[in-house]
Amino acid sequence: MGVRLTLPADYVPPTQPPSAKKPDIRKAQLLRKYTHLLRTTPLMLMFQHNNLTGAEWSAVRRELSLALAKVDREQQKLGIAWPEAFSNSVRLEVIRTRMFDVAMRITEFFDPAAVTPEMSAALTRGRGKAGAVYNHDLSAAANVAIKKAVEEGRATPENSVYGQLHPLFIGPLALLTFPEVSPAHLSAALSILAPSPAFPAPTRTQAPGYQDRLVQSAMPKLLLVGGRVEGKAFDTEGVRWVGAVQGGRAGLQAQLVHLLQSAGMGLTATLEGASKSLWLTMESRRTQLEDGSKEGEADKEEA
Repeated sequence: MGVRLTLPADYVPPTQPPSAKKPDIRKAQLLRKYTHLLRTTPLMLMFQHNNLTGAEWSAVRRELSLALAKVDREQQKLGIAWPEAFSNSVRLEVIRTRMFDVAMRITEFFDPAAVTPEMSAALTRGRGKAGAVYNHDLSAAANVAIKKAVEEGRATPENSVYGQLHPLFIGPLALLTFPEVSPAHLSAALSILAPSPAFPAPTRTQAPGYQDRLVQSAMPKLLLVGGRVEGKAFDTEGVRWVGAVQGGRAGLQAQLVHLLQSAGMGLTATLEGASKSLWLTMESRRTQLEDGSKEGEADKEEA
């Protein structure tokens, strides 16, 4: 008879380390997806949606894709270097609100580098490999870290971006994500999904499909509630401000350079003004002293 091989009782598959949640269930998969999205996406908009049908979602995504592709072509004509087919990387997808809430807490309050082998051993209760560090997003260490942040009050609006965005995590949500911060593409997306006087909806000539019944029935069911830009929370007005920056990324950089130059010129003028004021004061005093000495000499000569 052959020798029967058995795995050790404490064996843990390398592809399935000890977790606070079962890694094979859908919620765990969504959680890992959302944490990756939050760490890699510099610009995302949040929309509340109300009972859009599958056909309506398809129609909205079609018009959004056409509008973004048009911006791609315009940017290429201006010589602005963006990754090829930038618009194809923009995604509009419905999310699980509670899972996204947990994912944001993990990305903000959990530091994988702070997990030590001793901490892993204590939290996994010996179920892992000796000396191993389990600091993935489904680990018990992540679960403990986000609970501790809430208990210590670090999840409030005054202390965290999560606290500022948390009130938006109510009801059904959809995310519009961009691979880079592009005001031009953001402006096009706002004109489709959240038209306003600053971002008017396209006319029938510009986008004939936008006037379709499915698109028009879907628009009242979408509401822009906020966004996250470069890790910072933005309200609707802040999102529109980013989209209104003229010249796209180059325009945003130009505004920053102008701001820094203006600050430098103001500081220079202040310093020069102080030195000029001191020089004028000293010069005036010197003139007074010279005039006084001349008058004294004249009085002595008359005497």
